[in-house]
Amino acid sequence: MFADLLTHDALSVLVVSFGIGIVVGLTGMGGGALMTPALIFLGVPPTTAVANDLVAASVNKSVGAAVHWRHGSPNVRLATYLIIGSVPCAFLGTFVHKLAPGDTDHFLKMVLGGALLFAAASYMFRMYLQLRQVAAGNVAPEDDPDLKPLLTVFIGALGGLLVGITSVGSGSVIMIALLLVYPTLSAVKLVGTDLLQAVPLVLAAAIGQVLNHGVDWAVLIPLILGGTPGTFLGSRMARWVSQSVIRRGIVIMLTLSGAKMLGADATFLLLLGGAMLLLGPLLWGFIRQSRGLAPFDNNAAAWRLPERSE
Repeated sequence: MFADLLTHDALSVLVVSFGIGIVVGLTGMGGGALMTPALIFLGVPPTTAVANDLVAASVNKSVGAAVHWRHGSPNVRLATYLIIGSVPCAFLGTFVHKLAPGDTDHFLKMVLGGALLFAAASYMFRMYLQLRQVAAGNVAPEDDPDLKPLLTVFIGALGGLLVGITSVGSGSVIMIALLLVYPTLSAVKLVGTDLLQAVPLVLAAAIGQVLNHGVDWAVLIPLILGGTPGTFLGSRMARWVSQSVIRRGIVIMLTLSGAKMLGADATFLLLLGGAMLLLGPLLWGFIRQSRGLAPFDNNAAAWRLPERSE
């Protein structure tokens, strides 16, 4: 097993996971939406990529949740309702591959491509919600909101199912849904709650994936060894790096990765990436102006969500 860790492929996974860990630490965005497609592009089979990414995420999320628990930030009742819906659906989602007709890897790539495009759209919407918060004075309420149990359980179930199938969804679907349903929930409680419920969610999905596909140690160990220090370094660098530029880059990366998974050719990807790179800042500047803010602002600290995992 140790000889497998010294191969070119294992070192490639180590380097990529370190780089994605830095992005996670810089932006607070979850790594599942970035790491799983990166593994597939490195040649790892989609089922293996999803399984090992979930196992690695179960380790990272536990550390993040422990930090937030010490600071008392999670809303435990809200997290409990999410867990009720997410854990069983995450486990059941890992068996969906067996029901897919034809090539399982092709099916997973199609579902993952759609999930990545949805994550990109969700991330843009999350940026807009944060912009509204900044324009409103950046004041977070202290009281916990009134809970909506049935709706919260449904949100957990939907996010858990998506995580179980693709490893993407804990940071995109659930986070955005919580922002919409509980707009008065403070940023630190929002992230702490999401991290707390994500531990059993990802653990259930990881167990299901391991039962179905096993673990590839040559992929899993580099994921953990690279991602953990990368996330720590990114967190330390966050105060010096423009969040606005990095977040727009993540949206472009997610969009292009999703389109590639769905079969887009190189010409289309080049045109799409160029259009987003050139027109994106202009559109975002217009949106900022409509909210009474300067069109271009590189302030990295503007209502930045605390570090989270995917």
